[in-house]
Amino acid sequence: MDKYYSITELTREFGVSTRTLRFYEDEGLIHPERRGRTRLFRAADRRLIQEILRGRRIGFTISEIREIIHVYKEPPGESGQLVMLMKKVDEKRAELRQKRKDIEETLAELDNVEEACLTRLAEIGVGT
Repeated sequence: MDKYYSITELTREFGVSTRTLRFYEDEGLIHPERRGRTRLFRAADRRLIQEILRGRRIGFTISEIREIIHVYKEPPGESGQLVMLMKKVDEKRAELRQKRKDIEETLAELDNVEEACLTRLAEIGVGT
């Protein structure tokens, strides 16, 4: 017999709200079974939630996650999904490297502004 998980079990396990899981369902990322108003999640749903949350942690959008899931379900299947995932990882890595460069440049500029302020305060005789 298949093991089912309740929404409460999964929210506790993954530290997310029921609203989050309902959102993923509304977005078509997961498809729990319904018995009346009760959602029943299979082991496959649980693994998918795990992967969705992992994708969110590394910065993928819901749209990107949907695309990755869709590629897995259609030809070329898992190999296509892995190739796409590697491409998206490279893109995310490049984006983060650019952000890091931008942050380093901003920090250097802030250091320059601070140094200029300190120099000018010393010139006009104001101690810090």
